[in-house]
Amino acid sequence: MFIHLSDVFTSEGKRLDAEIELEMTCFDNGLERFEIVEKSPVRVCVEHLETGKALLKADLQLTLRAACDRCLTEVPLPLSLHAERMIHSPEKAEDAEEDDDQLFVEGYELDVEALAHDMIIGNWPAKILCGQDCLGICPVCGQNRNVRDCGCDTFVPDPRMAVIQDIFNAK
Repeated sequence: MFIHLSDVFTSEGKRLDAEIELEMTCFDNGLERFEIVEKSPVRVCVEHLETGKALLKADLQLTLRAACDRCLTEVPLPLSLHAERMIHSPEKAEDAEEDDDQLFVEGYELDVEALAHDMIIGNWPAKILCGQDCLGICPVCGQNRNVRDCGCDTFVPDPRMAVIQDIFNAK
């Protein structure tokens, strides 16, 4: 979905408010695809600052279906996203230093889908966990240790002590 911005870039005091339904059904981060199970409309507000320059504010709430990074259990990933960016008209974009922020503005059109994608990537969590106390998967047998303890020996010796260990194993 596109929003036309020429009036906002040229008219002093102009403000554009819109709620746009997100057409995206899944999020692709380049490595994985995550199904969007719940989403709100994208609330967009664009305010004129000066000729060819505007302030963009956007809000979006959505829930993705993801896998826990430790135990691979499927978990909901709720995201409450907010973005606030300066955007420029095509004439001013060449002079602006923030070229990377213009990925969702094509000419005088704001691409709401690209903006939503940019907001998700910018707020992606470092780790997705089913819980802070997640025990993960056993490195020996592959059992989910949150479900039951497998009893495998998971002791990993300190590699700095390998030389001393070799001395004891030689006898």
